[in-house]
Amino acid sequence: MKKSIIYLVLLVAISILALFMPGVPGSIHTEGINSGDVAWMLAASALVLLMTPGLAYFYGGMIDTKNIISTMLQSFIAMGVISVVWIVVGFSLAFGDTIGGFIGNPGTFFMFQNVLDGKPWSLAPTIPLVLFAFFQLKFAIITPALITGTFAERVRFKSYIIFLVLFSLFIYAPLAHWTWHPEGFLFKLGVLDFAGGTVVHMSAGFAALIASIYLRDKSVKKEAISPANIPFVLLGTGLLWFGWFGFNAGSALGAGALAASAFATTNTASAAAGLCWVLFDVVRGKKPSALGFCIGAVVGLVAITPAAGYVTIPHSLFIGTVAAIISNVVVHWKSKTSLEDTLDVFPCHGVGGLVGMIMTALFANQAVNAANTTGNGLFFGDTTLFLVHLKGLVIVIAYITVGSYIILKVTDLISSMRVSSEELAVGSDYAQHGETL
Repeated sequence: MKKSIIYLVLLVAISILALFMPGVPGSIHTEGINSGDVAWMLAASALVLLMTPGLAYFYGGMIDTKNIISTMLQSFIAMGVISVVWIVVGFSLAFGDTIGGFIGNPGTFFMFQNVLDGKPWSLAPTIPLVLFAFFQLKFAIITPALITGTFAERVRFKSYIIFLVLFSLFIYAPLAHWTWHPEGFLFKLGVLDFAGGTVVHMSAGFAALIASIYLRDKSVKKEAISPANIPFVLLGTGLLWFGWFGFNAGSALGAGALAASAFATTNTASAAAGLCWVLFDVVRGKKPSALGFCIGAVVGLVAITPAAGYVTIPHSLFIGTVAAIISNVVVHWKSKTSLEDTLDVFPCHGVGGLVGMIMTALFANQAVNAANTTGNGLFFGDTTLFLVHLKGLVIVIAYITVGSYIILKVTDLISSMRVSSEELAVGSDYAQHGETL
């Protein structure tokens, strides 16, 4: 109750502060704005937001029936929490004036000042800055929501809210600044991440790995979860696949040939990965399953994300196939360990994102995207990009793992994270939310 009062007071204080911020722009910037690009990016932004409800169904269908509502709510609540954090300071930290190439100045766009009437983002000159800011918001929303699959059933809702905010501010925003801000140090190093291999998927996946280690209870025997609702998983996969076109093709930041190319590579990689996962399961003696195809398709979407705007369509087929095999093997390995990664977030997003970044370094082609000034991939005989990516990946993994552990520790000190044994037995739907199916 006390923490809820604090949260409510904080939200009211932010709302009151908003009353005193400049609300009417002097003049809205229209020079160079292209209506076709604006229309596509509005649609792409909506598509990316749809991915979070899709994720809720995807995860909700794979969990025990007594935890479906709580698991789905963890995705939906991120749309509210991160939207407010992004307006207040998140966008500034990610895309504000750089401080040493590591973080944005929190005052640049504090409370969205200078966003409505600001000049377009330098890498998106044909759309309003406010549209770019809200497109990026959708990425910021789904990234911490991805992590929920690792501690589904086992985390207190209040503690999860704290974790959401801290992860967004101290993991997501810095990584976005490093990778996508023109002055970010990974951007200047030459790391290519078209739509979020490091910023979204590796950050969520490796944070999930640390969470699974931090939250595991060796005194409790790990039991396999029987999916509660496979049709929910199918629906969630469809929404994710559909929304991912905005995720990847939208990252072209305009309605042009590059967006069309990213659209095509996205679909191809997902299709190949879904099929490969099912066939690989059959080879290993399992039956072809709807769950297998869905997980494989999502792994393909994850792996193609960093490469979508840099590789050819045939290479995207290869990327999806290889990613599915590697992630499938890691899922099988994880099941033999004590890791409590409930819905395999690390094997699918952490490993899938890592594979995608390596594949980008192998197959990136300057003929696909002229903005790639780092060079062609190793497959074409150029070693520069590959070495740059190896260096960048070591830095990113180290930052995510150490940072995530600190955030988990701080969250746990503020509010105990793990649910009690009684709550675990009853289920979080009723114990934490007073709701049932």
